[in-house]
Amino acid sequence: MKLHSLYSKFLLGYLIFGLLGFLTISTVSSRMIYDYLLDRQSESLYDEATGIASRYSNIYRVGSGDTAEEDSSLAAAASLFHSSIWLVDRQGVLILDTSGRYDKGTSIPGFDPAAGKTPYDIGRYYQMFSQDVLTVSAPITGNYTTYGYVLIHMPISEIQNTRTGILNLTYITAAILYGLSLIILLLFTKVVYIPLVKIREGANEYAAGNLSYKIRVDSQDEMGYLSATLNYMSGELNKMEEYQRTFVANVSHDFRSPLTSIKGYLEAIIDGTIPPEMQEKYLKRVIAETERLNKLTQSMLTLNSLDSKGYLSRSNFDINRVIKDTAASFEGTCSARGITFDLTFSASSEMVHADLGKIQQVLYNLIDNAIKFSHDGSVIYIQSSTRHEKVFVSVKDTGIGIPKDSLKKIWERFYKTDLSRGKDKKGTGLGLSIVKEIIQAHGENIDVISTEGVGTEFIFSLPKAGNL
Repeated sequence: MKLHSLYSKFLLGYLIFGLLGFLTISTVSSRMIYDYLLDRQSESLYDEATGIASRYSNIYRVGSGDTAEEDSSLAAAASLFHSSIWLVDRQGVLILDTSGRYDKGTSIPGFDPAAGKTPYDIGRYYQMFSQDVLTVSAPITGNYTTYGYVLIHMPISEIQNTRTGILNLTYITAAILYGLSLIILLLFTKVVYIPLVKIREGANEYAAGNLSYKIRVDSQDEMGYLSATLNYMSGELNKMEEYQRTFVANVSHDFRSPLTSIKGYLEAIIDGTIPPEMQEKYLKRVIAETERLNKLTQSMLTLNSLDSKGYLSRSNFDINRVIKDTAASFEGTCSARGITFDLTFSASSEMVHADLGKIQQVLYNLIDNAIKFSHDGSVIYIQSSTRHEKVFVSVKDTGIGIPKDSLKKIWERFYKTDLSRGKDKKGTGLGLSIVKEIIQAHGENIDVISTEGVGTEFIFSLPKAGNL
C-alpha cells in the first residue's frame, strides 16, 4: 500500500489555501470592491450634480443670467472629482464643458434625458468619449420649467485605479498573513508531525517484533500521552512474551519430571527389572506422580479461570468459621509432625463479603505452605481482626523463612525458592500465584513478611459484609 504522507497532505492543503485565497481576492473581492466604489462614487457625483443644478436653478429663476461666478466653481469641482462637468439645455446642446473637450453649442446626438432608468449610466455617453465613463445627471428646474441639465462624467479608469490601489494593499496584507501562517506550519511540524513520525516508526518496530524499542516523545500533550501509552503497551507485551517463554519452559520442566518417572517405572515393571513383589510399591509411586500431574493441571485451570472476568460468586459468610474448618482439614498431617494451630480472633464472628470457595482455596494454600516449611513440633498462628471496615487475616509460621532476594518473586507462576525445591519436591509453584490472583480479584491486597530462619507471615484483607 502506497503511503501518503500526512505532512505532504497538510502542505498541499496549505498551498491550495493560499491559491484559493489569492483567487478569491482577485475575483470575488475585486468585484465587490468595484461595485462598492461605483455606488459610492455615483452617490457622491449625483449629490454634487444636484447641488450644482440647485444653484443654477436659483440663477435662472430670478432671471439674472449671470453665471460667471458659478461657472468658475464648476472647474474646481471637476478637478476635485477628476471628472468633466457639462451644462446642457433641454435639447442637449452644450452650454459649458469644464474639460474644454467640446465647444459651446455642440449638440449631443440622440440626447434623451428620460432614457436612463438609474441615477447613473456607464458607457461612452453617445460615443462622445473614447473610454467608458460614469455619468450622472440632474435637471435644472425652476418655476415649473426645466431649463437644462447638469452632467458629470467620471472616467471608469478612476474607479478602477482606486480599486487597484485597494487590492494592492489587500494583496500585501494577505501575503503578510500567509507568510505569518508559516508559523502554524512550523508549529504543526514540530508538535504534531515529527512526534507522529516517531510514533509511526515505533509502531513499525513493534510490528516487526522489536518490543524493546522506545518511542522518544516527551511532550506533555496528546502525542506524549500516546507515546507513553505505546511504550507501556510494548513493555507489557514484552513482559508477556518473556512470561510465555518462562511459562512454557516451567510447564515443560514440571511435566517432564513426573512423566519421565512414570515411564521409567512402567518400563521397569514391563521388562521385569522390578520384581513382582516390588511392583505395588512402584505403582503407588506412579499414582503419586499422576496425582502431582493432576494437581498441576488443576492449578493451571484455576489460574486460567482467574484471568477471566466475572468469575467471583460473592456472598456474606463468617471468615472465622472458614478458618476453623480449613485448619481442621490438616489435622492428620499436623498430628503426624506434632504441629499445632493457634487461632486468635478479635470477635467471635467476622462477617465478610467475598467468594467463599475462593477464600477457602486461599486459606488452604497458605496453611499448606506454612505446614510444609515449618519445623516438626512448631506452632502456626492464624489471626483475624477488623480495622477500618476491613477484615485482616494473618497466617504465620516459625519455619525456615524466605530468602530476602526471593520475596518479590514468590508470586510468580512456577517460581520456587531453592529451599522449597529441597524440602518439597511435590509443589507446583502455582499456589501463591493463585492466592494473589484471588485476593486481587476481590480488589484487596496481600503482603508477606519473612525472615530467613525465623518464619513467614502472610496477611490479606477482605471487605466486611454490609460495607460495599
